[in-house]
Amino acid sequence: MLVELMALVKKELQQTFADKRIVAVLVVLPVIQIIVLGFAVHLEVDNVPTLVADEDHTPQSREFVAGLLAGDAFTRVGALPHGEDALGALQRGEASLVAVIPPGFAQHLTRGEPAAVQFLVDGTDSNRAIVAQNAAVSYAIGQSLQQMRARVAALAQQRGQPVALHTLRVEPRVLYNPQLVSALFYVPGVAASLLFIVTFIITAMGLAREKETGTLEQILVTPLTSATLILGKTLPYAGIGLVVLGLVVAAGAWIFGVPVRGSLLLIFGAGALYLLAVLGSGLLVSAAVQNQQQALMMGFFLLLPALLLSGFMTPVENMPAWLQPLTMLNPVRHFVEIMRAVLLKSATAADVASQLLALALLGLAMFGAASWVVRRRLA
Repeated sequence: MLVELMALVKKELQQTFADKRIVAVLVVLPVIQIIVLGFAVHLEVDNVPTLVADEDHTPQSREFVAGLLAGDAFTRVGALPHGEDALGALQRGEASLVAVIPPGFAQHLTRGEPAAVQFLVDGTDSNRAIVAQNAAVSYAIGQSLQQMRARVAALAQQRGQPVALHTLRVEPRVLYNPQLVSALFYVPGVAASLLFIVTFIITAMGLAREKETGTLEQILVTPLTSATLILGKTLPYAGIGLVVLGLVVAAGAWIFGVPVRGSLLLIFGAGALYLLAVLGSGLLVSAAVQNQQQALMMGFFLLLPALLLSGFMTPVENMPAWLQPLTMLNPVRHFVEIMRAVLLKSATAADVASQLLALALLGLAMFGAASWVVRRRLA
């Protein structure tokens, strides 16, 4: 059996590396994609295009606007003469936020009365809208506290005695990613996604290619067992997948500064279990279809749900309650969680034991189903 297995593995490797385009798809493109996606995908929202409609035209209103635009959150792209023009400007896409300061703003502040400021936010990009809204409201609250402290200080001076203003001081401590760099969140997920894309599609087209070229019939008349055939079709791509995983982790650490706080041995062990599940799925699809076109279409049909339900882009906890249990059947979800936990949190095998067990069970189930389908065909 070992001789037949090695011969089949050698044939697969020769057939794969004979086409230079396949080599590029398997090795070069994943590294290029992680570089492009790592630079292109960002959670940080800054330099939000902002228009200002200052209807008060006072030093206080100009000071308020200058403070709002002082940081990196907002970038002034123009001014509007009236607040009524704000909706039209947002509709034309001239800005993502409009700050409207109504007449009487300074007068209300001088009298110690509430002064209103309106922020209009373009909600078509919900992520940017939420961040811009929170930043604007936080700045306004900070200005309100400054006004309150100034009034308390003036009152204390008038009375000739100290007046205490009790405030709550919040000092958040961000662990594992103190600078909140989005690449540290996305790159581990990109690694899992790219590994799925490369190995699943290539494996799904394996038996389908044999069927089209007619070599499958020649293999079926040999004394190969279904287990030997399955191992021979998957072991080469498992080895290539582990190489790709190493390249992607190295590129993430070198280019984006993704830390490798955990064990590399654990990462590659989890990667082997992940490849077991992915390659088993690809082999099952390959055994069920008739040609490479069907395999490719089925692969892309399964690819999008696998990525969307993995927690790669959005947390699983934010998905509907009825959908969350289905994500447990998705190997991409478990490997994304393992990658983030090991790379960023220095997680041990005990910390990710449930994900490792899930990958092992999914892999055995997929390989068992693929073996059953191939065994029926050999019969």
